[in-house]
Amino acid sequence: MACAGCSTGADGKPAGCKSNGYCSTSGCNKLGVFDWLTGVPIPGGQQPFDGVEVGFKNTRKNFYRNTGGLQLMPGDLVTVDAAPGHDVGMVSLTGELVRAQMARRNVMVETYELRKVLRKSTQEDIDRWHEARKREGETMLQARQMAREARLDLKVTDVEFQGDGSKAIIYYTADERIDFRGIVRTMSDRFKVRLEMKQIGARQETGRIGGIGSCGRELCCSTWLTDFRSVTTSAARYQQLALNPQKLAGQCGKLKCCLNYELDMYIEAVKSYPSQNAKLKTQQGTGAHMKTDIFSGKMWYGFKKPGEGFVMAGLPVDVVRDILAQNKQGIEPEVDLNMTDEPVEAVKKPDYENVVGQDELTRFDTKMKGAKKRSRGKGRGGDRPSQDRGPRPAQAAGPRPDQPRPGGGPRPEGERPSGDRRRRGRGRRSGDRGTGGGAPPTPPAA
Repeated sequence: MACAGCSTGADGKPAGCKSNGYCSTSGCNKLGVFDWLTGVPIPGGQQPFDGVEVGFKNTRKNFYRNTGGLQLMPGDLVTVDAAPGHDVGMVSLTGELVRAQMARRNVMVETYELRKVLRKSTQEDIDRWHEARKREGETMLQARQMAREARLDLKVTDVEFQGDGSKAIIYYTADERIDFRGIVRTMSDRFKVRLEMKQIGARQETGRIGGIGSCGRELCCSTWLTDFRSVTTSAARYQQLALNPQKLAGQCGKLKCCLNYELDMYIEAVKSYPSQNAKLKTQQGTGAHMKTDIFSGKMWYGFKKPGEGFVMAGLPVDVVRDILAQNKQGIEPEVDLNMTDEPVEAVKKPDYENVVGQDELTRFDTKMKGAKKRSRGKGRGGDRPSQDRGPRPAQAAGPRPDQPRPGGGPRPEGERPSGDRRRRGRGRRSGDRGTGGGAPPTPPAA
């Protein structure tokens, strides 16, 4: 799988760290093989393996023979023999690992039957290759239009030109076999190249295009998966998955390849469980198997007793074995269908202290709310009970401050006018409120 720093550029070479295939993510191209024998010296008297693995557009690879003894490294562009003409590709693997890859793909180990590596690509070869690659997009669109006009039930997915531009491979997908001999002649006359129609499956198409799966990672078929095994719905049944086509299908519209990854472990675990076809005979009714949860070690059964409702209970595997053993003896035991699991001790989480001195951003919210409440309470008369509030007294019939004092003379120091009342907030002082109903004070005698 390619890393972000060394993704493949437009010319097919690594366009980042320039490690030429020896990065930490096992290569810079799709389906790359990590060469773990890099730097290991060859034993004395042994000739290096002359086979070379060359990669082309997307996931197509092939093996060639290095007859000229060229010093090739992964990432080098080479010109290889084709029939007819020549092609340009990038070296993806060299050395003894090529022998292992050939044996894995059932290719003849003797390399004398393989095509040859002609030379390292020159600038002229690379320029001609780039010109041919630029024609692929337009050719694919025209091929799709021609197939639509011919009313052929096929889908053109990709077009790959040879390095010298004399041949093109058209990849297509179809549900049935199609006679495309007539359209091949028409396309060859229009594109002025030799054409080869190659049918691929839906999984191969997705592997060539690539994408992101529902797990959030790159598709397995476009990064590391080389063999496409058949996937059936029995794999989902063994794993107790709901048979929902929308969740079980991948980008290609087929069942996901990852359903086979853990299938062997599920099969081994289910073998150690009692048979799912066996029924439990109890005093609460006969139980039929519903599902098995291998993670919690339970088997779920549905019990139905005449005259009573349907009850579904999850029983541990040991309890199921005991019930089956008693049934063989002709005993129908009494089972607690509301069996609860043993209480699990809660894991005590560590208490973290604020040793850095950072406070939360909401630390002032509670203080500000409390201050607002207190200010509103003071404006409405403080904390004084409402029953202590009497009716507002009538205004005292005394002289106003702007009127002369009865009897004349200056006002004594410290004496306030009877009409002077101080306010506190929106309320009045409790001393300014009368008891209500009393007679107003009589003015002093003249």
